[in-house]
Amino acid sequence: MSQATANTLLPRGVNDANFQQAIAQFRALLGEENVLVKDEQLIPYNKIMMAVDNAEHAPSAAVTATTVEQVQGVVKICNQFKVPVWTISTGRNFGYGSAAPGQRGQVILDLKKMNKILHVDPELCTALVEPGVTYQQLYDYIQEHNLPLMLSFSAPSAIAGPLGNTMDRGVGYTPYGEHFLMQCGMEVVLANGDVYRTGMGGVKGDNAWQVFKWGYGPTLDGMFTQANYGICTKMGFWLMPKPPVFKPFEIKFDNQSDIAEIVEFIRPLRIAQIIPNSVVIAGVLWEASTCNTRRSDYTSEPGATSDAILKQIQKDKNLGAWNVYAALYGTQEQVDVNWKIVTGALKQLGKGRIVTQEQAGDTQPFKYRAQLMSGVPNLQEFGLYNWRGGGGSMWFAPVSQARGSECDKQQALAKRILNKHGLDYVGEFIVGWRDMHHVIDVLYDRSSPEETKRANACFAELLDVFEQEGYAVYRVNTAFQERVAQSYGPVKRKLEHTLKRALDPNNILAPGKSGIDLANPF
Repeated sequence: MSQATANTLLPRGVNDANFQQAIAQFRALLGEENVLVKDEQLIPYNKIMMAVDNAEHAPSAAVTATTVEQVQGVVKICNQFKVPVWTISTGRNFGYGSAAPGQRGQVILDLKKMNKILHVDPELCTALVEPGVTYQQLYDYIQEHNLPLMLSFSAPSAIAGPLGNTMDRGVGYTPYGEHFLMQCGMEVVLANGDVYRTGMGGVKGDNAWQVFKWGYGPTLDGMFTQANYGICTKMGFWLMPKPPVFKPFEIKFDNQSDIAEIVEFIRPLRIAQIIPNSVVIAGVLWEASTCNTRRSDYTSEPGATSDAILKQIQKDKNLGAWNVYAALYGTQEQVDVNWKIVTGALKQLGKGRIVTQEQAGDTQPFKYRAQLMSGVPNLQEFGLYNWRGGGGSMWFAPVSQARGSECDKQQALAKRILNKHGLDYVGEFIVGWRDMHHVIDVLYDRSSPEETKRANACFAELLDVFEQEGYAVYRVNTAFQERVAQSYGPVKRKLEHTLKRALDPNNILAPGKSGIDLANPF
C-alpha cells in the first residue's frame, strides 16, 4: 500500500480497497476533474463554524455531478461499495454546518454545477430550477427578461439557492417567506436510483406540476425536507407578482423590556394580513454588527458585553433596543389604507418611532432590510461575523407562539445563558402568521480553544434549558443534529428510521442528517 493510500481518510465502515474502487468508478462516470481527493481540493468542504474540531466533519472526497443520470450513477456506486454520501447544492449553510459533511469521512456530492433555470412562467408566477441555481442568478434572470416577479430568500442571500434553502425549510422576508409552503413539485433521486417526482410530476404529459402541489394519494414532498431519503435534483416553486407599490418601514423601540408589547402589537396585523410579510424584530447587537460594528470598538473586557455598553451602541448607531422591519405591498390605495391601520395601531400602543424609506434613504441597516423585503439579493448580513471575530457561528433557532409573554421569556432565558458563558445575545424574532422564529447567532472566537469550549457548552445548555421550558429548535447545525432529534421523541424517530430502512437499506444517503442513521439506533 502506498503512503498516500495509507493516509487516506476513509468513510465509516468502508475499507481502503473498496474506497479506491469507488473513487475509480466515480472518475470513470464523472471525469477526473470532478472527483476531488487532494487536501487542497477539499479545503472548501472542510470549513466549519461550529464549536467542534474540523476533523469531526472532514470529507474523504468530493464529487460533482452535472446531470440527473450522473446522480443516479453516483448512487449506484455508493450502494455497491456502501459509501455514505453527503449532498450539498450551492454549498453554503453558514451557522448550520457550512458545506462540510455531517460525519467524518463522508463523500460530498456537490450539485453546484447543476445550475440551470429550467423554466420561469411570468403569468402563472412559477419557476423550476436545479440545485446549483443561486438567488442572485435567478434575480439576474428576472431582471434581464424584465419579468414582473419578486423573489423571497433568507439573509445573506446572493450566494444561497432556493432549492437548498427550501429543502432545509428556510424562511424569507416577503409575503412568500414561508418557502416550503411555496414549493410546488420536486424531482428526487432515491437511494435505489429511481427518479421520483412529487405532486403532478409523475403523470406523462401533465403541465400542472408547478401549479398543483398535491397530485393523487399521499403527499410526500415534506418527507424529503430536512431528511436523507433522496437527493432533490429539481424543484418548482411559486414567485410573487411584483406589486405596483412597495412601502418598507422600520419602528425603533428604546427598551429591551418592550419586546412583549411589540409582539402583541404586530400579531393581529400579521394574522389579518395587514402586514403580509414576515416581520423582523432585531436586537441592537444584530443591527450594529451588520453595520460593521465590532465589539473591540467599545471594550476589550472579556465576557459578555455590559448593558451600559449596549445602550451606548444604541445611541451611537441611532438604533433601537429592538428594531422592527416590515413592509406593505399592493396598489397605492391598498397601501394607503393599510398604512393608516398600522400607524393607528402604533399610536394606540403609545411607543415606537417609525422610519420610512424617504427618511432612511440609503443608510444601513435599513437599506439591506428593505432589499430583503423586496427580493433584492445582498450579503450585508455577513457583517454579523465581525462583531466578535474568529469565525465562530452557530444558529440557535427555537420556535414559539407569537405571543409577547413567550418572546419576553425566551429572550431573557437566552441572554442569561449566553452571558453566563461570556457570550453576547445577538438575536432577532421573525414573526410568521402565528409562530415566532427566535433566531440567535451564537458568535464566538473559534481561534480561541477556551472560547470555543465555552461556546459548545453554551449551545448545549441552550438546547437543554429551552427544551425543559417546552421549546424546540426548527433547524440546527450538523454537530447537534442527534441531540435535537431526541427532543422530538421516540415515536417520530422510530418512524423516520423505519422509512430509512425501507428506502435506503444500505444507509448511503447522508447518514446522521436530522439524527436519522441506521448505524446508530436510538
